[in-house]
Parts: sequence; structure tokens; C-alpha cells
Amino acid sequence: MQITNSTPADFDTIFALYDEAIAFQKKVFNKQWEGFESSLIETEIRENRQWKIIIDDEVACIFATTLSDAIFWGERDLEPAVYIHRIVTNPKFRGAAFVKIIVEWARGYCLANQLEYIRLDTWGDNPKLIDYYEKCGFSYLKTIDLDNTQGLPAHYKGVLALLEIKI
Repeated sequence: MQITNSTPADFDTIFALYDEAIAFQKKVFNKQWEGFESSLIETEIRENRQWKIIIDDEVACIFATTLSDAIFWGERDLEPAVYIHRIVTNPKFRGAAFVKIIVEWARGYCLANQLEYIRLDTWGDNPKLIDYYEKCGFSYLKTIDLDNTQGLPAHYKGVLALLEIKI
């Protein structure tokens, strides 16, 4: 298993995994992602913020990171943190506990970059997913209702839960 940056060659794979994730979300929850602009993914790849987990030469999981997320985190965004977004598991590898693997990777990333937190958000009305993230080491902090979603993907409406791990 290897965690490495995604490349432009992964572009179609990333979008295929997003499409599969959206189909899965429709089966298990009353909300789902509404797709993503290709420019967002191109920027993340160019800035080395789009990641992939490779197992046996196959993309098993993808996720994105950023070092700032002020829209969600407000003043707490000033604290040094890595923010994890859009964790997607290839259906062939479902059940492999990639969130726990990403958390361990992120701990190392934080230590190497003098960051104090690993953070993520999810829908605030999805207690099953919040509980899973807590079992992976995250602490639930609070829910927020975003006033300004300009520039964000369309699925960012309603209440979001904020979770973090202190390093």
C-alpha cells in the first residue's frame, strides 16, 4: 500500500470514483454530493493536494487536503491544521478502514509540517458517519449552518459537523 499524490493521469479515475461514491450515497443517506468542477480537481492535483492510496497498482481510495478552511472553521482556521476532504473508497476495497489509514498518514504529515490538528467536516445530520469518524479518532466539536456557500461545491447546504484530532 502506498499513499501518493494524484497526477493528471488519474483525472478520469478520480471522477469515476466520485460518480460511484454519489451512487452509494444515494443508497445509504438522504443527501449526496452533486458533482465537482473539473477545475477544482485540476487545481488540487497541480497543488499536490489530491491524494490516492494505491494497492496492487490500483487506486483503492482518494482524498483531498488543504491547509486552510476558513469558511467552515472561522477563527479556528488560524490554528495550524490539515483539512481532509472527499474521502472516496473504490468499491472493490470497501471495508478496508481507509479513514484510519488516512489518519495515520495525516499524523505524520502534521508532524513533518508542524501542524497541530487533523480536521474534517461532514453532514451534521448523519450520525452514523459522525460516529464512524469518532471511532477513527476524531472528536466531534460542533455543527454549523453555513451562511455563505459561494465558491463551494453545491452539496454544502444545511448543517455541517466539524471534527478534529489534536496532534
